[in-house]
Amino acid sequence: MAGRPSQKLSPHVPDQEVTRHPGDTAGTERRDPRPLAALDPHGLLVLSHDLFTCAEQSEIVRLAMRQVSALGPYRAEAGYLVTGDGLSRVPGHGAGAPTVDDAQMTELGEADGSVSLPERSWNWAFGLRGAGVLLGYIVVSSHAGPDEQGHFLLASLVGLTSAALSLAATRASQHESTGELVRLRTERDTALRRLDTMRSKLHLQRTVHETLARVAARGGGEHAITQALYELTGLSALVEDRFGNLRSWAGPDRPDPYPVRSATNQEEMLRQVTREAGPVRFKDRLIALARPRGDLLGVLALQDPGVTADEQTMFALDHAQRSLAQELMHMRELTEVELRLRRQLIDDLLEGTDEASAYARAEAVGHDLQRTHYVVVVHWPGNGADDSFTRAVEQATDTTASRPLITRRGDLVVLLTEARPDDDAVHAALAHELGTPEGAIGVSTRCDSPDGVPRCYQEALRALKVRQNSRQGSGTTFFDDLGLYRILGPGNDLRELEGFVREWLGQLIDYDAGHDTELVETLSRYFDCGGNYDDAAAALTVHRSTLRYRLQRIREISDRDLADVDTRLNLQVATRVWKIILSGRR
Repeated sequence: MAGRPSQKLSPHVPDQEVTRHPGDTAGTERRDPRPLAALDPHGLLVLSHDLFTCAEQSEIVRLAMRQVSALGPYRAEAGYLVTGDGLSRVPGHGAGAPTVDDAQMTELGEADGSVSLPERSWNWAFGLRGAGVLLGYIVVSSHAGPDEQGHFLLASLVGLTSAALSLAATRASQHESTGELVRLRTERDTALRRLDTMRSKLHLQRTVHETLARVAARGGGEHAITQALYELTGLSALVEDRFGNLRSWAGPDRPDPYPVRSATNQEEMLRQVTREAGPVRFKDRLIALARPRGDLLGVLALQDPGVTADEQTMFALDHAQRSLAQELMHMRELTEVELRLRRQLIDDLLEGTDEASAYARAEAVGHDLQRTHYVVVVHWPGNGADDSFTRAVEQATDTTASRPLITRRGDLVVLLTEARPDDDAVHAALAHELGTPEGAIGVSTRCDSPDGVPRCYQEALRALKVRQNSRQGSGTTFFDDLGLYRILGPGNDLRELEGFVREWLGQLIDYDAGHDTELVETLSRYFDCGGNYDDAAAALTVHRSTLRYRLQRIREISDRDLADVDTRLNLQVATRVWKIILSGRR
């Protein structure tokens, strides 16, 4: 809902009534194009006309008793008039009604009070009075006591009936004075004004219900609810999470930057608001808590520094809070379902699953498996793989890329993410969040398709294990950087060995294949002879200068420093694997 807000909720709705009060002069009508039934849903305005034009007191009571059921789930059980002989039951009201004991009515002593009737839990005798004198009773029953609106409507009916009885009595006696007529008219007008006020109140409440119902029907979220509340009340409306962070604002004077309360002040505010029912004023705000099923999901508030909010404003805030609670609960349930589906997906990917199914399931949860991914395994001693640790890992790995798929395996958290972690950045973020650097992270090589995820998972586990068993057990280890350690662990297959050989000898193998040279063989014999030029030249049956030339070409083509100890080790292992395990295949 957008646009400028409507006028602030008011106790009166102008220019909507078609009513001519008795005693008003011609031409003082207020016109309303709607039918009278819409303006007078309980029929009290029509009844008032009938009551005040009726001269027979018994008929007045019968008219009032017939109207009781139109006010709500009530039933008129009996009616009485005061006569010279005491209370006299009014005849002619519905047959079969439970019998009211006349003795009970006498025992009331002209006061209102409860009477006993079978099968009805609430029974009340309403006294009909005029000029301080008891004129009669109407006995009303129901299966449950009336609410505030029901009390008002029943009281209005009793007041109108009492006024009509008084008027009929004075007409009959013909001793009514001018002052008494004024008093009766005042009573009548007061009752009508109260009825008009009630009608206006109900109209405004119906407006709130219809507005919020339209928001819900259109699928509007918390922003639409906030905007609707602003338009209904004319006060700036806002939604915060339980920690005081702003989620939505509608209306003028939004603070920038938005102030954040300390955790202590936020908890104190929540405690104060929780102790009271309904919206609560806290400083310059009216606050209502969205707590479906007792879980605090959000805070809805109205900015009211001028203390202008009235009963209708409180009503709108309370009903907007209920709509917000339903919306936030719905969002939580959707999030939980999505989280469960995402965890099931990564669990299946780690074990190996059908590629077509994996792509379809990933698309359903908004994840693109067509992109390159990495498997990341995180272990932090003293932090079991619970929800809080999982959330910390997810936040530490959050980048501009799509959300990672994340799951738990024992005391490990496993992620499938598009973004390759930057060196020790993730480790540093987790160390800061968890308060200790004593944790390890393993990262796989790149994975280009779902069927490669199980292999990358094993790579990440091996990288993690190497890190944990190294002298510096905390930090991040990338499988790409393991070198010789990549082929020393269990479970190696020919493809992994070939990958290691291609990493270290690929350029030389390709050069030999393209130029019919033997640079890989030369390097292998050179290492076999312990780096001795004479022995290697003799083994290759070439001149020493030829060997020197070939080694120089090997340096240039492979871009490897043969003087570096780690490089020599990896190259020597690679040549051994190439020659012995791979049988010198090119």
